[in-house]
Amino acid sequence: MSNSVSNAMSPGPVRVVRHPDGVVEVRLDDPGRGNALDLATAEALRDATAEVAADPGGAVLLRSAGGTFCVGGDLRAFAGLGEETGAYVHAVATAAHAAILTLHELPVPVVTAVRGAAAGGGVGLALVGDIVLAARSARFRLAYTDVGLTPDCGASWFLPRLAGPRLAADLILTNRVLTGDDAEQTGLVSRSVEDGELDAAAHRTAAGLAAGAGGALRAAKGLLRGRDGTGLASHLAEEARQIAALAGRPEAQERMASFLAARGRARTAADRDRPREPESVS
Repeated sequence: MSNSVSNAMSPGPVRVVRHPDGVVEVRLDDPGRGNALDLATAEALRDATAEVAADPGGAVLLRSAGGTFCVGGDLRAFAGLGEETGAYVHAVATAAHAAILTLHELPVPVVTAVRGAAAGGGVGLALVGDIVLAARSARFRLAYTDVGLTPDCGASWFLPRLAGPRLAADLILTNRVLTGDDAEQTGLVSRSVEDGELDAAAHRTAAGLAAGAGGALRAAKGLLRGRDGTGLASHLAEEARQIAALAGRPEAQERMASFLAARGRARTAADRDRPREPESVS
């Protein structure tokens, strides 16, 4: 490979960027939409991770462009579909879950860099890394039950294993927010760093792993994962079933509509002059 960065995909909501130091980057690249997960973005993420799995380099870096990691599902894409809501949400979850499982099962180390909001499905996506770095000002919030939904993207699988069942229940049921520092203290992330240092620290970590003893790192990761991959696959399928079943019910439809209406009323005149971002569970 030349010394220049190689973009393996045309520009889109998700890109694969191959670096000369052996780091393969999966970049959420739709900052104007908060990297929200609608069907097109979830499918792009699924396809990008499948491409990476075929040639993962020495380490994979998952990060986002812009000031937000991922605001979760795009409620504007979910709302107003009536009887089709459940099928649409299931399709989004299924595509996103394929990406989560692919990242989880990669033989090389995965480093995740989280800035800004990681909400809803963005939480599960953030936590899939072997090493997770968060900006101190990052904000983690589940928020599913606020709109009548249940967790997806592996959030209800990762949280109890990382933070314990008590904190997992607290975060999922109350939707309280954790900062990057909070997330480090509770074991959700490996460490928090100053906001301006996040990208450099994450890439430096991934590059160090890519330059390491590849066989030993792969074997060590396999030992750490154990048999969890099988458990994750079945859990993701159940998450997709549950969220899709709830999404089509009147309570969820009403809560999503109420949430979107409240967000609309809260926008100021100045906000209306800015590009409109998708509403999410954040």
